[in-house]
Amino acid sequence: MRKFLLTSTAALAAGFANFAAAQDGTTTGAASGAITGAIVGGPIGAAVGGIAGAAIGTAIDPPPQEVVTYVRAQPAPEPVIVERQIVVGKPIPETVVLTPVPEHRDYAYAVVNEQRVIVDPKTHTVVQILE
Repeated sequence: MRKFLLTSTAALAAGFANFAAAQDGTTTGAASGAITGAIVGGPIGAAVGGIAGAAIGTAIDPPPQEVVTYVRAQPAPEPVIVERQIVVGKPIPETVVLTPVPEHRDYAYAVVNEQRVIVDPKTHTVVQILE
């Protein structure tokens, strides 16, 4: 019975994953985490995996290509040096001045530690580091 329940839960989660593939990074991360959690730990593992997957999915949802193209084409704003490594999914200090991306209010950019970064201006969370 336990094996049937585990298999059914994993199959159901996989079905939801296909639907969620068209959704944003949070939903996709939640579905992926739920599937992995279900396989490893059953229904309780699915719940825990879904929560962890949602958090990870939110942190790494990349910006649209037009945002990346715009940021690369702009003159570099005044560079800022901070005392820590810049990491996708982690916030940069609130003191870093961000330059908004026109027509894409969910994104801004700055040059931090000699790296051009795209950030969420509401949370100062790094969304992408441009090479």
